[in-house]
Amino acid sequence: MNKAEIRQYLSCPVASIRTPFNQDGTIDYKSLRTYVDFSVNAGSRTMLITQGDSLFSVLSDDEIAEITKVVIEQSAGRAMVCAATNIWNTSKTVEFAKYSRELGADVLMVLPPDWGHSSTPATIVDHYAAAAEFIPVMVVTNIFIQRGTNFGLTTLKLALEKVDGIVAIKDDMCNNFAREMALLVHDKWAVIAGGQKQHHLNTHPYGCDGYLSTFITFKPQIANAYWAAIQSNDIIKAKNIIRDYDFPYFNFISGLQGGFDAGMHGVYEIFGIAKRWRRKPYYSLNDREIGQLKEFLHAAKIL
Repeated sequence: MNKAEIRQYLSCPVASIRTPFNQDGTIDYKSLRTYVDFSVNAGSRTMLITQGDSLFSVLSDDEIAEITKVVIEQSAGRAMVCAATNIWNTSKTVEFAKYSRELGADVLMVLPPDWGHSSTPATIVDHYAAAAEFIPVMVVTNIFIQRGTNFGLTTLKLALEKVDGIVAIKDDMCNNFAREMALLVHDKWAVIAGGQKQHHLNTHPYGCDGYLSTFITFKPQIANAYWAAIQSNDIIKAKNIIRDYDFPYFNFISGLQGGFDAGMHGVYEIFGIAKRWRRKPYYSLNDREIGQLKEFLHAAKIL
């Protein structure tokens, strides 16, 4: 798959894989397959595994490998698959790059470690280059959040010069950084916004191909209506969808005990896609909170 094809697969509301669990904390692979099927049928052309949403923070390396395998198997060529590394050293990252490529992943999102500001732009770029020898690489700007705009842009400039195998970038910093980043890299890399439609709309005029979509994974009509508005350059309609759905939805679930992700897992149970449970010590919504969430979704005309 070449860079133009990868950009095309990312030019959509992209489904981010959220690992589902059973109540006993085991991974619910049946629901994971249901999640992939739902997202593909909803119109997402890419299944994106991420260190954050996929809850690598409570998974073993073997479980990360198995989730990657299951997502690739279930996608079955119907969507591009972007695997993801955990915050691993370069040797482990290269090992996983080889593994992902052998399984049939199309792209690997690489998140280098930077504990105590231990990495430099040069060492981070070397890390990307090592993985890119074996699989096309997606950069994720999460690593720059603690280092700031100048550090991030310096690293990206060096990566553009040094690593031909980088094909895409997922932005987590948003706002001013996102605009400068898009102007810098969009000619060579596909750009996707993390999180919400507002971040995509913020970056869209500067060069942003797609975005990680919450709604594509359970209420695709909202995501697809926004995307149709973007494709027809109806910015007023796109803005109104954000106003009517995104703002109230994210304001509500972000206030739930256990945070946004607890709310997302509760939503999947309500929509019959997966169960509410997350692996401990992460909090899972109780019956009362599920009831409140369901009432909100009805009132917001999402359910």
